[in-house]
Amino acid sequence: MLYAIIAQDKPNGLEDRMTVRPEHLDHLKSLGDKVVFAGATLGTDDKPTGSLMVIEAGSLEEAKAMAAADPFVTRGVFSSYEVTRWNWAVNNPTGRGL
Repeated sequence: MLYAIIAQDKPNGLEDRMTVRPEHLDHLKSLGDKVVFAGATLGTDDKPTGSLMVIEAGSLEEAKAMAAADPFVTRGVFSSYEVTRWNWAVNNPTGRGL
């Protein structure tokens, strides 16, 4: 099953985000093929304001555990995040989630 992780950075958190980013990327790499895609959401100034990630997991609990282990969560970069079931319906190159 696919799950979207939608996160908002804490206010004025760009410096913290950039400091923690290498750990965050290592975390995502450690998940391997479970990461379908990931990237920053951007403000009007084109600077990161949060993240959107889609991961594959066997259950909502597993997806929440993967999100909770992200250094952006554990190190306080995100002010909030949610994990929700997601279906890739249009332009799905792999058929995952259908």
